[in-house]
Amino acid sequence: RTVWLYALEVRPCRACRVCQQDWTVFGYPQEDDMQEIFDSVLACDLLVLATPIYSWYCTAPVKAALDRLVYAMDKYYGPRGKGPALLAGKPMAAVLTCGYRPEKGTDLFAEGMRRWCRHTGMRWLGSLEERHMGCGTVFMDGEKASHARAFAQTLMTQLTDASAAGGPAAR
Repeated sequence: RTVWLYALEVRPCRACRVCQQDWTVFGYPQEDDMQEIFDSVLACDLLVLATPIYSWYCTAPVKAALDRLVYAMDKYYGPRGKGPALLAGKPMAAVLTCGYRPEKGTDLFAEGMRRWCRHTGMRWLGSLEERHMGCGTVFMDGEKASHARAFAQTLMTQLTDASAAGGPAAR
């Protein structure tokens, strides 16, 4: 399933920690579309974040969703001590574009996602990072399409290998 964050209302985390009070409920009852995202993330076999990188980090809707995901789905921050992590074991990857060379543009966000995976117990499978030279230029070309196919094949191989080893099944 593809979730277009710009088409949804995703309010930022308010650091109220209400989501930490009840370990049986994952999500937070703000009146926005975030529960749909929580449900999609829980149901997926592989979480792939796709975002352009502006000013060395993801777009504002992605950041808002990430903040809400880490707090509402990982009960580490409440008065009861460290609780369950609903994202533990879930594989994650990223598809990133930026105007700089990836090692100077997407590196900070990719590192942030690697750290998020370690923190939550998720499995970081890697990222596809491509440069876009900006307005008036064609982004997708044969070389980038080849990179995308190779990255998708790598992800499928990792999921298949994990399934064969007794991990989450690839669908």
